Amino acid sequence: MSQTPLLLEPTRLKARLAEIPSEPGCYLMRDGEDRVLYIGKAKVLRNRVRSYFQSGSGHGHSPRIRLMVRQVCEIEFIVTDSEAEALALESNLIKQNQPHFNVLLKDDKKYPYLCITWSEAYPRIFITRRRRFRSPLDRFYGPYVDVGLLRRTLGLVKRVFPLRQRPQPLYKDRTCLNYDIGRCPGVCQQKITSEAYHQTLRQVAMVFQGRNDELIDLLNGQMERYAERLDFESAARVRDQIQGLDTLTADQKMSIGDSSVSRDVLAMASNGRVAAVQLFQMRAGKLVGRLGYMADAVVPADTADSSTDLGRILQTVIEEHYSQVEGVEIPPELVLQHPLPQQALIADWLGEQRGRKVRLLVPQRQQKADLIELVVRNASYELERAQRSSEQNLLATEDLAQLLDLPVPPRRIEGYDISHIQGSDAVASQVVFIDGLPAKQHYRKYKIQSSTIRSGHSDDFMAMAEIMRRRFRRWSQAKADGADLAALRRGSDSALHTGGMGDWPDVVMIDGGKGQLSAVMEALRELDLHEELVVCSLAKQREEVFLPGAREPLDSEPEQLGVQLLRRLRDEAHRFAVSFHRQQRGERMKRSRLSDIPGLGPRRVKELLAHFRSIDAIQLATVEQIGAAPGMGPALARAVWDYFHPQAEQPGSAIEHEDGLLADLAS
Repeated sequence: MSQTPLLLEPTRLKARLAEIPSEPGCYLMRDGEDRVLYIGKAKVLRNRVRSYFQSGSGHGHSPRIRLMVRQVCEIEFIVTDSEAEALALESNLIKQNQPHFNVLLKDDKKYPYLCITWSEAYPRIFITRRRRFRSPLDRFYGPYVDVGLLRRTLGLVKRVFPLRQRPQPLYKDRTCLNYDIGRCPGVCQQKITSEAYHQTLRQVAMVFQGRNDELIDLLNGQMERYAERLDFESAARVRDQIQGLDTLTADQKMSIGDSSVSRDVLAMASNGRVAAVQLFQMRAGKLVGRLGYMADAVVPADTADSSTDLGRILQTVIEEHYSQVEGVEIPPELVLQHPLPQQALIADWLGEQRGRKVRLLVPQRQQKADLIELVVRNASYELERAQRSSEQNLLATEDLAQLLDLPVPPRRIEGYDISHIQGSDAVASQVVFIDGLPAKQHYRKYKIQSSTIRSGHSDDFMAMAEIMRRRFRRWSQAKADGADLAALRRGSDSALHTGGMGDWPDVVMIDGGKGQLSAVMEALRELDLHEELVVCSLAKQREEVFLPGAREPLDSEPEQLGVQLLRRLRDEAHRFAVSFHRQQRGERMKRSRLSDIPGLGPRRVKELLAHFRSIDAIQLATVEQIGAAPGMGPALARAVWDYFHPQAEQPGSAIEHEDGLLADLAS
């Protein structure tokens, strides 16, 4: 998603407004960091959203709304059948997302999954955008279209159920605060058995399977059994879990109730090349999940109306989705837009998976047909947006190929940038775009290792040359060993290949001018790869593109598509480098604070931070706990404790001593 406000890009704003339909629904305004700023409803979405950006209309808005509009970088929408549905949807969306600019009701999609690592003794639960099975026992739930709802649901689940809250333990030999307040069952110190923790996770999984009502009934029975045994503390804990689940159930996005039957509704939109399939999960008349799939459409453009061919695409998605879920997640009824080529066979297969009969319906009229139409409309808008984005990226890569005189449009483009403050904490970033889109799984961070680059002495040319040598060392060695680089590149057709020798870039872009480009080419000559790689640089001032050996920049315009692609790559490399630099600088500043303690050298500082994980944890520790850390004796432990509690050394009453400790903790 672009980080530039729409008001500063009139062309993109005009195109985005044209995409919004003239139908009832809800709209979501997002900022450059993908946070929801504002949620509203409208009888006519296009007219309502357009009113925020029309010339002169800002004078009719409150200062709060004018401030919000200046930050809007993206607009999303969900269509509904009526304004009444839009009103209910708006209320629930606001409660779920708590947008900053909504005051009356508080509360680019990449389709993330939720993963539970059942193969581990103490499973982890997390959101991921990469579905890679490390073990057949691990489970992925999704893909979820509504990312905000998924994050909020997971956050609520972690508050309702005692789950591990940290990917790594805070302490080696004791539990942290989460255990004391009941948020974590003490996984790091194995205060709970693996079997009991798996049982808790099985209850959590029911939430993401859409089985909230079933889970609440199960917990009600458990609470009653605790009460009968006079175990009121356990009964109260289960009661709190039920109340949390009731809150989660009350926050569903939309209610389309015609009965208490649970069903999944599948519909799609296709342009003959690609199909967008939407799966609405209805449980007891409520929409509890909206999943999305993009599929290759083998349907020719002139036969796109063939329900048989479209049904084949739906059947492929059904096989993919339901082969990855547990039988209890399969509802008793599937409502389909088109009949499946092997509908009876699929129904039998789903029935075997579920253990009970599953009906597959293709409605023609009444309420179920209206529900299909609603899903189709959402799939159509998703397809249109994906198609426009794909076509725009294709045009950008083609324009870049023409600009750089490449035989074919580049698939994998890498961008590099350096970040430091007068040489201190110097780092570099490598970002990768594939087919014009960020491929974050291939991003890399580098710490500059050159001893001549230090605080007070910076050298961006040397730093960039060092990164090139480290990045392409393997390829240089392969060439020196007599390997055919062209054959190696052809051996991995997929630009998403992550191992071996499959990471050759079609274009390398350097953030900088002719100086940085010359330093990079000198490093590549040392590696004997200067004739193999296509390298260019993008200068910031005039957005000029330079090629090696050229005294003048290429004949290009800053707003042409190929240059815009390089600019997005450059901005992403800069963002990634700056964030890594800030992280390194923050860690150094923490170490510097400990280095002020007499007798505490760099090695002991490192060991102390490794033991306690943070400065705050050291500050809260007792003298005995500090002394238990590696390399810490009683005298040095007392010195560390005195450093964080200077008021404790002053004479005074016990009350004054306690006040000093409280002041330290508050600070």
